Amino acid sequence: MVVIGDEILGGHVADANSGWLAGRLMAHGVPFTRVHVVPDEFDAIDEALVAELRRTRPRLIVTSGGIGSTPDDITYEAVAASLGRDLVEDPVIGTKLDGALAWTREQGFEVSDAFADHFRRMARIPAGGRLLRHGSSWVPGVVVDVDGGCDVDGGATIAILPGVPSEFRAIVSQALEPDVLRDRNPLPSTVEIEHAFPESTLNELFALVIDRHPEVRLGSYPGERMLVRLHGPAEPVQAAAALIRDGIEELHRSPGGARLAASWAARRGVAGSGGTSGVSAPREETP
Repeated sequence: MVVIGDEILGGHVADANSGWLAGRLMAHGVPFTRVHVVPDEFDAIDEALVAELRRTRPRLIVTSGGIGSTPDDITYEAVAASLGRDLVEDPVIGTKLDGALAWTREQGFEVSDAFADHFRRMARIPAGGRLLRHGSSWVPGVVVDVDGGCDVDGGATIAILPGVPSEFRAIVSQALEPDVLRDRNPLPSTVEIEHAFPESTLNELFALVIDRHPEVRLGSYPGERMLVRLHGPAEPVQAAAALIRDGIEELHRSPGGARLAASWAARRGVAGSGGTSGVSAPREETP
């Protein structure tokens, strides 16, 4: 993902799109590998696009922001320049913009040629781009395929989306998911296991899981709940979860482990130490 906007880097606006997109990609089994946050500058956008297009393909690159009518909205121009393509006016967007300009004139506002030219910048998209159809608004999402697009080996697709969260989410949900993401990859499995020990106590167990099941993503999240999350293909995830549960059970059976769990619970102000086993019923899901 390439998040574009001076306002984000300046701390004026928080990026609300990348975290939400991560959840949607995970639900379709599509790995989310990087987020670039760049200013409204041609060189910065080009640098991020070039870096992603050089990585293993097929690849989907989603941009967020910079497709309005103001002079700093340069994403269409920047993507076109980075790909060595011209800008062309999309007739569907152009017709809608003509209607908006006509309405503005009807209000008694003088629409100069310069005003109209700035406004119509929103219809000038990279050559070869196509619209992502959705029903929420006339704000467009544009897809540009590179070397055949992400449906072919060695290809890539750039999805150019607005930065306004409501518009971004509508286009992803109504167009990008059904047209680009759905049924692309096997659905992943997630297992969460709660335990009663300091995180560092399980480091050797975590290392063993990573060594035996490298295709499983393991995350440890200390806090009010001491949580281990396993994510990946269903069969290896279940095997890794069994290894984690066995290791935690073994800790509870040892005198030192049992005392540590009780002391850790008291120190954290947690009632009890997770029952006799210290292992909660895991939350398992296949999005």
